[in-house]
Amino acid sequence: MSTLNPSLIRRGNSGILNISMGWDVTCVILAGGENRRMGQDKLFVQVGDVRLFDCVYGRCQDLFSEIIIVTNQPQHFDDYHALIVTDEIPGAGSLGGLYTGLLRASHYHTFCVAGDMPFLQSKLIAHLIQMRFNYDVVIPITRKGLEPLHALYSKRCIEPISKLLARGKFKIAKFFPDVLVRYCEEEEIGKLDPSLASFTNINTKKDLLKIQELLKDNGWRDKLKA
Repeated sequence: MSTLNPSLIRRGNSGILNISMGWDVTCVILAGGENRRMGQDKLFVQVGDVRLFDCVYGRCQDLFSEIIIVTNQPQHFDDYHALIVTDEIPGAGSLGGLYTGLLRASHYHTFCVAGDMPFLQSKLIAHLIQMRFNYDVVIPITRKGLEPLHALYSKRCIEPISKLLARGKFKIAKFFPDVLVRYCEEEEIGKLDPSLASFTNINTKKDLLKIQELLKDNGWRDKLKA
């Protein structure tokens, strides 16, 4: 397994080690869900003492110099230091959001993450980024399956995604046969995120309650504030 480059590590005000913005990689945060199962805008519900989206944005801001937020409600993100864009192809789901982000990204590689994943781990993200050379996709895979909204993509993905969208197909993994993919297996991931909390997201009120319990039991509250 690749080790972290010491030059990419800094110590923040909290004393906690963070990865610095030393990569030529863009971060795209997908923030365009319809929230039908939540009954409210889930990105701005409280998780611990912070809003869900702020957990994601704060971690990404620590890691990346360029952040793009893809959303169908741009007015909600005026206060964020990021490029705010709407979908190039409306109604195309996460694949459409990824496509939009890749088109607008300044860098060749982009880390794409969902806006409702509050437990992002810097060391795991750093590992995925360090695996990017010679690959178009670097993606975690666990016993539950692929994690396409916590993965790295290159601009070489744009053309196969475009072809997929033109056919009305919206599953991200469908274009993988046309590019070079590096799968990061659960054993590899587990060394950096043993609980696999990085992939926790909120789709229902039941999910929200589970995450609040996780915060209470495992000390995530302090980590999110850091």
